[in-house]
Amino acid sequence: MTNSDNPAAGAQFEIDVADFFRSHGLDLKRGFDADIGVSNIRKSHKFDLGQSAPLVLVECKRHTWTKGGNAPSAKMSVWNEAMLYFSAVHQKARKILVVLRSVRRGETLGQYYLKRFQHLIPGGVEIWEFDSETSQGVLIYPL
Repeated sequence: MTNSDNPAAGAQFEIDVADFFRSHGLDLKRGFDADIGVSNIRKSHKFDLGQSAPLVLVECKRHTWTKGGNAPSAKMSVWNEAMLYFSAVHQKARKILVVLRSVRRGETLGQYYLKRFQHLIPGGVEIWEFDSETSQGVLIYPL
């Protein structure tokens, strides 16, 4: 897959995730705007998916282990950025990070993220792994 394929693959991943959650009662829209901010100043941020009533905000990350089997460290910073956005939501909201299920030596990338960065996950954030082959999602955090 080339870099030019990534936006299309990411967009399809969002559609697949939205379909999965729709089958579980959530009607999520793509490109959902919500105001965020760490002080009194607010700015609109476009979440990958969301709905307004009840407020649900979803970030989707379609990342895999590197070809050499290493963790994609630059991609992990994008996951941490999603945690910052979630922590800056002032309204009561359900906050969900959905990551592609990618396995290396018996460990998923999601499990690796939890092992390394659990201390950066705000309270109330759910992390789901989504398997694109089976179109199934599994809650991995919190358990």
